[in-house]
Amino acid sequence: MKRVIAFSAALCLAFTANAQTLFSYGDVQVDANDFLKAYHKNNPEPQGDKATSIREYLDLYINSRLKIQEAYTRRYDTLPAFLDEVRTLRSQIVENYMNDPLVTDQLVREAFTRSQKDIHAAHIFISARNQSGVVDTAAALKRVGDILKQLGGGANFLQVAQSASDDPSAGKNRGDLGWVTVFTLPYEFENIIYATPAGKYSAPYRSRLGYHIFYNLGERKAAGRMKAQQILLAIPPDASDAVKTQIAKTADSIHKRIQKGESFEKLAASLSNDYITAASNGNMPEIRVGQYDPEFEKQLWALAKDGAVSKPFQTSHGWHIVKRVALRPIVTDSDDKENLEDLKQKIMADGRWKAARGFIYDKVRKDPGLQHRPVDAAALRAYSDSLLEYKPLGIGKQINNETILFIIGQSKYTAADWISYAQAFRFKSDGSGAKPHEQVMEEFVNQSLYNYYRDHLEDYNSEFREQMQEFRDGNLFFEIMQREVWQPAQSDSTALIRLYEQNRSKYLWKQSADVVAFFCSDQSHVNSLQAEIRKNPQEWRKIAQDHAEHLAADSSRYEWEQIPGLTKFPPKEGMLTTPVKNELDNTAAFAYIVKVYPQPTQRSFAEARGMAINDYQEMLEAKWLEQLKQKYPVRINEQVLASILK
Repeated sequence: MKRVIAFSAALCLAFTANAQTLFSYGDVQVDANDFLKAYHKNNPEPQGDKATSIREYLDLYINSRLKIQEAYTRRYDTLPAFLDEVRTLRSQIVENYMNDPLVTDQLVREAFTRSQKDIHAAHIFISARNQSGVVDTAAALKRVGDILKQLGGGANFLQVAQSASDDPSAGKNRGDLGWVTVFTLPYEFENIIYATPAGKYSAPYRSRLGYHIFYNLGERKAAGRMKAQQILLAIPPDASDAVKTQIAKTADSIHKRIQKGESFEKLAASLSNDYITAASNGNMPEIRVGQYDPEFEKQLWALAKDGAVSKPFQTSHGWHIVKRVALRPIVTDSDDKENLEDLKQKIMADGRWKAARGFIYDKVRKDPGLQHRPVDAAALRAYSDSLLEYKPLGIGKQINNETILFIIGQSKYTAADWISYAQAFRFKSDGSGAKPHEQVMEEFVNQSLYNYYRDHLEDYNSEFREQMQEFRDGNLFFEIMQREVWQPAQSDSTALIRLYEQNRSKYLWKQSADVVAFFCSDQSHVNSLQAEIRKNPQEWRKIAQDHAEHLAADSSRYEWEQIPGLTKFPPKEGMLTTPVKNELDNTAAFAYIVKVYPQPTQRSFAEARGMAINDYQEMLEAKWLEQLKQKYPVRINEQVLASILK
């Protein structure tokens, strides 16, 4: 099959007054910048002469544009299956583009700044529910007021947390969260902690569950990331005091063995109850501040140098012994592209950019604009209460389901839309009752602005528009190629046989051999597998089946240059070739030579069918392209092309 170009963005053509047209086909003009964007995306490291590379790609690019144009002319873009595929893709990727580049950049810079320091935080939580499990906001606020009064009078934050916080762990840790850094906690809590000066406590923050007060116990330069190993001796939940004492003694014994020079890794592999890390000799995933139990991190970060091993210490999980392997300092260069991209990916993963929806509301209010219709507010309120609260309709009679409340662009939002939204979202998420009417209406308007932006994202985000256009054009390309070239070439057996008979001399086997090719998934097994095959080559199928997890085999005829591991020497029957090792994926391949054909021989039609299909496809495509060029005459601006080639 003829090579198919990968489609890039820039297939949605936008023109400016100073745009340079590189070529045209029919009535369509293609800007030089669009072509170059596609070229650089698909040829990041062009081989050989760049001018030649550009000319070759231009031919492919023009040919693809002609085929896609013909698909649009035939209205393949209106086929139900095509439209379903576009809708499916759009729904899958649209959320990835529901952000503003400026907002994302601000969040990246914010994350970088916060990553430069760690904060020792403490926390008091007051549940919105009382002891009976019922939401009691008044009682919760009274408790918050009492706590603030204590703190304002100089009470120790940790002592207050221990006695008053509803966090189940506060009784033991006194509300001490340990050291935290960017991405350690939910974004809403992170914002509060990083806005609270050292030695101060925050104003109460209301979440879905209740009220939170944070305290900044101190700050330090960011510790970075730690590569560590651990041995864990877990304490069973129902362990007796005697069992707990024995586990503590075992931990001391292991520590002494490490001090005497025994391998930490071997002890971890054989004795640690953390089965995941034990399987990798105690190695833990890279650790950043705030990931683990505060006591665990306290002991870990206290290790002063690589190779240092802690004394046994206890957490709620059991007894630990940890070893510092390596410390990776935090990146301090604010322009480090790799670090900024890593921060960006974390921001997108934790969804903090979703908290910055304001830019969406502003954009849609400006373009295409939000137009409120002159609807009587009291009448709308009465109409709403009649449907939501079952109150008398009264003056709400002047409102009906079709009453338009506001317009965004060409989209009209009616009283029916409002009621549908209010029915679903008018209650507070904590179960404490209904929201105020005005709040629900504001949320309805904002959600409508958001949905409009999402539904018309192509108008606001050029990257998304280009991505969708690329998908449409790519699908149309394959659809029309399937109909015009690929399927006809494969299904027309009469034409293929005729082509084969007319060009028999073209379909020859070069010097070839019947071989069994073996592909090993792991280089470490190559020698033993080769030895087993060499000992009994006739049983290669059974050997391959017995070692299916490491070995795959293929019996076929290969031309000499295709035989894996064949050196400059000719193949001989019964030969096992030298394994060819792939260092990138640790695989290897070799072959067993069954029979050798030292002279070129004629391929049968069955053997040549794939080659004939490829040739027939090229013939059909060439003929079709001639017709397309007559239908959509191509004109290249040689002056613009010359400037590109320079």
